[in-house]
Amino acid sequence: TLLWETLGKQFLEYEQVAPFLIPEDQQRRLLEFLPLFLKAWEQSAGVIVLPNVQLLASEVSKLLTKEIKKNLNGKPAEEARLALEQLLQQKGEAGDGYLLLKSVYLLSQTDLRTMWNIIGSGLPAALMQCLYLFFTVPPKKTSDDRETSEDDVQTQEMLVKIMLNMYKEEQGVEELLTADKLQSLIIATSSLWDQCSHSWKVPTGRVLRTISKAQTKTSIVHLQAVDCIKIAVQNLFTLADKLPACDVCEAASIVLCFVKDSYPVSSALLTEFENNDGYQLLLKILLRCEGLQQNEGDPYLDEILDMLTCLTTCGKTELKVSGNIVHPQLPHFDFERTQSSGMTVKNLQPFQVLQSIFQRSNDQHLCGRILAAIGTIWAWDRVNFFLLEWTLQPINQFTDIIHFKPQPVQIQFFRLVESIVLDLSYVPHEILKKVQYLIKENVVPFCTLTALQCLLSMTQKDLLFSDIFRDSGLLGLLLALLRKEAKILRKSAGTYLPGLKKGTEKELNVVMLEMVAALTARSVRNTVVLKDYGMVPYIKIFLDDECYRSATLSILEQLSVINYEEYMSIIIGALCSSTQWELHLKLDLLKSLLRILESPKSHSAFRTCSGFNGLLSLLSDMEGALQDPPSGQWATVGQNCILELVFYTLQGITAALHLDPVNSNFFQRNGLFEKMAEDLGSLGCFWTEGKRQIPVSLEKKRTFAEFLDAAFCTSEPFPAWLKNCIWILNFLDHMVKGTLHQESYFKERKPEMGEGSRDDQEAPQAQEEHPNLFAVVNDIYDVSFYCRLEMRDCTIVHAGAVCVMMRLLPKLYKEGHAQLSQEIQCALVDHIQSLVKSEKSRQVMCESGLLSTIITSCQEAFCSDSHPLHLPLTRVFEKLASQAVEPHVLR
Repeated sequence: TLLWETLGKQFLEYEQVAPFLIPEDQQRRLLEFLPLFLKAWEQSAGVIVLPNVQLLASEVSKLLTKEIKKNLNGKPAEEARLALEQLLQQKGEAGDGYLLLKSVYLLSQTDLRTMWNIIGSGLPAALMQCLYLFFTVPPKKTSDDRETSEDDVQTQEMLVKIMLNMYKEEQGVEELLTADKLQSLIIATSSLWDQCSHSWKVPTGRVLRTISKAQTKTSIVHLQAVDCIKIAVQNLFTLADKLPACDVCEAASIVLCFVKDSYPVSSALLTEFENNDGYQLLLKILLRCEGLQQNEGDPYLDEILDMLTCLTTCGKTELKVSGNIVHPQLPHFDFERTQSSGMTVKNLQPFQVLQSIFQRSNDQHLCGRILAAIGTIWAWDRVNFFLLEWTLQPINQFTDIIHFKPQPVQIQFFRLVESIVLDLSYVPHEILKKVQYLIKENVVPFCTLTALQCLLSMTQKDLLFSDIFRDSGLLGLLLALLRKEAKILRKSAGTYLPGLKKGTEKELNVVMLEMVAALTARSVRNTVVLKDYGMVPYIKIFLDDECYRSATLSILEQLSVINYEEYMSIIIGALCSSTQWELHLKLDLLKSLLRILESPKSHSAFRTCSGFNGLLSLLSDMEGALQDPPSGQWATVGQNCILELVFYTLQGITAALHLDPVNSNFFQRNGLFEKMAEDLGSLGCFWTEGKRQIPVSLEKKRTFAEFLDAAFCTSEPFPAWLKNCIWILNFLDHMVKGTLHQESYFKERKPEMGEGSRDDQEAPQAQEEHPNLFAVVNDIYDVSFYCRLEMRDCTIVHAGAVCVMMRLLPKLYKEGHAQLSQEIQCALVDHIQSLVKSEKSRQVMCESGLLSTIITSCQEAFCSDSHPLHLPLTRVFEKLASQAVEPHVLR
C-alpha cells in the first residue's frame, strides 16, 4: 500500500508538470515511472491501485504507438519486422519497448474505461500493422534462436492478449479502419498461408476471429468497398489446389468467420461471398478432406461445417413450401399446428453444399458430420425437416446411396430416419418405400440389417406401422425370405450346408423374425396373413436355433390368439420331440407356454393336446439327473438348470389347473398326481433303495421354514441331495396352495449372437450350485416371513399335490444321514399338519378321494409305534377325521 501511495504521488507530479515538458522529457519521466509500476504490480498480486489509471493507460499506449510507428517508418518489410522484434524484446535490463508493452498488457486487463483509453491512443491500428508484419514476414533463423524463443513466446502472448482485449470491443474494430491493414491481413491469410510465419498462424487466426465477432456496419462497408471477401475467395481457390487440405481448411475458416458473423449486422459480405462462387470453393475444399485422420484438420474442418450449417438460416425471406402430407399419419401429428421457433432454413445454397458432399464422398468422418449437421438443423425447428425434404429431398436421395457408405455412417443415417418418426411424429412414406426397396435388394447385408432394425424400432412405437408395412408388402417380403431360410435349415438337420447363414446374415434372419413378431403383435389381421401364407410349419423350424427362438416364440404366441390348439400342438410337440439334453430349448418352450396359459381359454386346448402328459414326460426324461454326485452325461449339466426345468414344468401344470375344474378333475382322475410323484421320486435326490429306515432319536427339531432358511440363507453346510429335495418340496408346497405359477425364482437369461452352450457347470460351493436361486431367495426368504405365512390359514387348492408330498415323504432319506433325514421328514409332516388346520382344507383333502393313497405311502410309519413319524401322522389324520367321507379308510 505504501508503494502504491508513493507511485500515486509520483504520477500526480507527472500529471502536473507534463504539459510544460518537452516530449523527450515527458517520455523519460514516464519510462522512469514504469519499472516502479511493474514492481508494485508484482508485489500486490496483480492489483493496480492508482488514482488515475485511465490517464496512465492513455499515456503509455500513446508512447508505445509512437515507438512502433518510429521503428516502422520508411523501412522495408524485413527490416521493419526486425526493428519491431528488437523494440519489444526483453533484454538484460528490460528495454523501453518491452516496458511499454508489459505495462499496456497489464492495464488492458483492468476495466472497460481503461480499455477505451487504450483504444483511443491509436494502438489498435499500430498493433494490427505489427501483426501483419509478424504473420507475412517469416523471421530469419539465427544461431541464438533457442535462447530467445522463450522470451519471444512471452512477448507474443502479451501482444495477442492486448489485441484480443481491444478488438473484442466494437470501438476497437472501428479504430482499425484508420489504416488498411485489416483487409490486408485477411487477404494475406488467404494467399500467403504456405509462406507466412508458422508460429504466428494460430495467434493471427485467434485475433481475426475476435475481430469477426465484433464487426460493425462501418467495418463491413469498409471490407466490402475494397472487395476483401471477393479477393480472399479467389486466393483460396488457388491455395486449394496446392496446399494440404487441413491447411486450406484453417485459412478458409478465417474468411468464412467474417462472412457468417457479419450477417446479423449486414448481408453484404455473405452476398459478396455467394456472388464469387464461395460455396463452390467450400465444396472443393471439403471434398479434398476425404481420407484425413479423425483429428487431422480438426477443429477447422468441423468449424467450416458448423458455419455452413449456420448459414442455412441466413436469408431475408422465409421459404414457402406446400408439401403433400401422405396419409395415414400418427394420431398426434398435425402439420398445420407445427409452431416455428424462428430458426428455420432460409438459405438452401449452404445446405446444397452439405448435401453434395454426402453424395460424392464416402469418407466416414465427413459423412458422419454431414448427418450430424442435418440432425442439428432439424433440432433447431421441426419445420426444417419439411422445408428441406419438400425442396431438396436429402434423406430421400441419401437412401439410394447409403449402402455405399461405411458401416458407422449407415447406422447414423438410419438413426436419423428413425428420429423422423420418434421425434417428429411424422411417417415419411416415400422414404420408407425406398428403405423397403433397399431391404428387398439386399445389396449389402449389413445395410439391410441396419435398415430393418430402423423399421423394427418404428413398428414397436405404434400399431399403425403394422398396417403400413403389411399394405406396402414388407410383411409378405419377410415371410417369403423366412420361408426360403427355413427350407435351408430343415435340409441341414444339424449338419453343415454351404447355404447356412452366419455372422451378419444370421443376425439379419434374427431381425426379420423380430420384425414379423412385431408386425403380428396385437394385429390379428397380420397373424391371419401369416397363417394364410402357410408359414406356420416354416416358422416352427426356427425354434431349434437359440438365436432365433425368442422371436419365433413371440410369433407362435400371437398365433395362439386365433388358434390355441395349433399353438399347443406345436409347443407340446416340440417339448416331447426335444432330446434329453436340450434343456434350454425345453425351458424356453415352457416359459412361452406359461405366458399363454395365463388366459383361461387356453386350458382346454392344453388338455386336448396332451399337455399334461407332455410335461410329465419331461420329468421322466430327467431320471437320475439330481444324483449326488451326478453321473453320466448329467455330470456336464449344472444342477441349477435341472431344478429350473423341474420348476417351470410344475409351474406349467399348476397354471393349467388354476381355477379350471375340468382340468383338475382330468389330472386327478387319470392318476397324474401319482405319476408326478413317481417321476419326481426318480430324479435322484430322493431315496429309492426300498430298505427299511432305522428310527433314531431326534436331538433337535426344526420347522420346514427353518430348513429352507438353513439350506439357502445361511452358511450351514447341507448335502446337495437334501437341498434339491427341499426345493422340490417347496415347489410342491406352492402347488398345493395353487400359487406356484405366480412364483419367480430364476433370473431371465438372454442368449447372445454366437453364444455357446448355456448349460451351467456345477460348482462345489452351495451358493454356486444354485446361483439364480440365491438371487431370489436372499431377497424374499427369511425365517420370520416364511413362518408368518405358515401360521396363516392356507387353503389347500390341489389336494393331489399333498399326495405327491406324502408319497415323497418316505424317500426323504439318505444312508449316513439318518438323523437329518428323519428331522426333515418330521418337519414336512408338521408343515402338512399346518396346511390342514382350516376346515375348508380338511374338506378338500377328504373329498379328493386320496386318503387311502396317502396312508398307503406312509404304511411303514403307521405300522410301527416307535417310528418318529407315527405320532405326527396320526395327528394329521385325527384332524381329517371330522371331515371324513371314507370311514373305511380311517378304520
